[in-house]
Amino acid sequence: MHFAFGSISPSYLALILFSTVLGMATQAYIRSTYKKWSEVPSGLGRTGADIARRMLNENGAGDCKIGTVAGSLTDHYNPSENCLNLSSENYSGGSVASVAVACHEAGHAVQTAKGYMFGKIRTALVPVVNFAQGTWIIVFFAGVIMRLAGLVNVAILLFAFSVLFQLVTLPVEIDASRRAIKFLDSTGSAIDKQGAKSVLTAAALTYVAAALVSIANLLYLLARTNRR
Repeated sequence: MHFAFGSISPSYLALILFSTVLGMATQAYIRSTYKKWSEVPSGLGRTGADIARRMLNENGAGDCKIGTVAGSLTDHYNPSENCLNLSSENYSGGSVASVAVACHEAGHAVQTAKGYMFGKIRTALVPVVNFAQGTWIIVFFAGVIMRLAGLVNVAILLFAFSVLFQLVTLPVEIDASRRAIKFLDSTGSAIDKQGAKSVLTAAALTYVAAALVSIANLLYLLARTNRR
């Protein structure tokens, strides 16, 4: 097996352009969609944290904690602490966007409570991916500099774990959004269901874009490695 990384090829420049444009486009879309629905009051008349708590309690995840985290659109669920970390605007805000995001994160807690398979796989991959992301590029460049195909292959294998993680993340995020929309639909608030679909679809596109970029990078690395 051979590899050729001695120069920057047009295909690599095209890959960088593709990744940059796709990333900027999806981020712009989620931010504009979130902004639009953050200006629409929720039909439920409660804060994101309140509705998330209700969703947790009604879906067997009442032991999950809800806290705040700094920043905008930094909301996430921490399975190791069983805690929803909501940005202040979504924790105390009462907009459709706040409720949608809070319920999406609550959906992750419900996944944990119900033993959702892909959620378990994703959690199990976290330590492996953290190691791989921090070391693959070092191993890769060491292999290129020393002209050792074995090291390059190891680096690509490590990077492949990141790609696998991105792929497993897709069903996890989609399922969390499905649970959020289903819950909001059951509350009888049409505006919240409509807004949640819009906001969470835009958010899902960012994960799809990340997966596409990771796959494209992996295919590029494999193609360059096998070049003769």
